[in-house]
Amino acid sequence: MARIKLLELEETTGAERERYEELAGRNAVTNMKKGLLQDAATYDAFMAWYTSWNRLVEVISEREATIFAHAVSTTNSCMLCSLFFISDLKALGLDPNQFETTEKEDLLVELGRQMVKDPTKISDDLFDRLRKYFNDKELVVIVGFGAQMMATNNFNSVFQIDIDDRLLPIKDEFKPATWRDGIQ
Repeated sequence: MARIKLLELEETTGAERERYEELAGRNAVTNMKKGLLQDAATYDAFMAWYTSWNRLVEVISEREATIFAHAVSTTNSCMLCSLFFISDLKALGLDPNQFETTEKEDLLVELGRQMVKDPTKISDDLFDRLRKYFNDKELVVIVGFGAQMMATNNFNSVFQIDIDDRLLPIKDEFKPATWRDGIQ
């Protein structure tokens, strides 16, 4: 159960209600958004994720973006985000536990994992290999999205946001990351 109240439309007023009504009109209300709608400014800041996602998909493919977001979310052990991307990988026809990746996708996975584990230790070697595929502007888009994905992961994990109903059938497919187990 979430650590904060996940608001329903009738519990909102003002700017939060306007945003909720807009979401409801698009059938886009999720548990995370119900939590974010405690505060319109915080909600607006997090909804920039979609702008960043759309730009990421312009720079890299939807498949590559999904693989990158999945790597960030699973490394960060965010159950809710991981399940969304497990679902998205399946929608792309990929088995989330076993699929072939390209060299470019491998680099994106490595970058995503390293960003979560220790962003101060990302090697020059990795950036040299990334530059085979991406220029500085594209790298800013990729890293910018990764950072936003991490913020989303952290919001959901800190507040233990409930799994959305549509993801419940795949809940057991989430495997928490274990790399933090020895960290104190």
